[in-house]
Amino acid sequence: MPVAVVTDSTAYLPSELHGTYDLTVVPLTVVINGAEGLEGEEISPAEVARALSARRAAVSTSRPAPEQFARAYRKILDAGADGIVSVHLSAKLSGTFEAAALAAAALGPHVQVVDSQTTGMGLGFAALAAAAAAEKGETLASVRDAAADHAARVSTLFYVDTLEFLRRGGRIGAASALLGTALSVKPILHVVDGAIVVRDKVRTAGRALSRLVDLAVEASGDGEADIAVHHLGAPDRAAALADAVSARLGDRLRDCYLTEIGAVVAAHVGPGVAGVVVHRRNV
Repeated sequence: MPVAVVTDSTAYLPSELHGTYDLTVVPLTVVINGAEGLEGEEISPAEVARALSARRAAVSTSRPAPEQFARAYRKILDAGADGIVSVHLSAKLSGTFEAAALAAAALGPHVQVVDSQTTGMGLGFAALAAAAAAEKGETLASVRDAAADHAARVSTLFYVDTLEFLRRGGRIGAASALLGTALSVKPILHVVDGAIVVRDKVRTAGRALSRLVDLAVEASGDGEADIAVHHLGAPDRAAALADAVSARLGDRLRDCYLTEIGAVVAAHVGPGVAGVVVHRRNV
């Protein structure tokens, strides 16, 4: 393949898509009480959820080192690729993009790095679009543009039981976190320009999930759309959410995926998260 595509482990591609396209995944690291493990290989979302439920457990995450990306890039180029498009989670949420950009800069312009400005299947849809363009034999610039274009077509919405974990990790401002706690509201968040912000506030978990459905339908626009529903240890809740959005979208829905979030995002959102990523096929 003239152009290869790289992403990171926070894309959380559903199992049914594994092997569909030729994608190289570079894992992030999770640290639980000082013990490090690679996301998706050594540390599971369930382990993170258990650790977060234990009040004294210390959970953190770290980006891949630039050398990890450099090794992956060199291996791909040595295998015969003419260029690489590397698509990653928001630079405002992680240093992963920066690490990839540092590695790419050392290898030259045939390695292009794209900030998806989101994570989860928001990143996943962008990486898949790039991989599809690469499989068609498109140029490096076209593959890069496909990633950026489809990243701009996604809306990432999610509900959390508490903003405390996002506050601890510095992924949301203290004022927003305090708002959720002080008023005893259930926050619905979304990703805007790569940052996590409060989208809406409701009083109960049930209303939050109902509002998520409304917002997902609104985000889909008037054309065809794909959705991905994320959860952490709550497959029944996720299935109900997917069914509700699917029923509302009707014939406009193309693909629907259910996938558990991985250990890295789990470490920052905590147990009870439910999210919907909407990918608009028409713009």
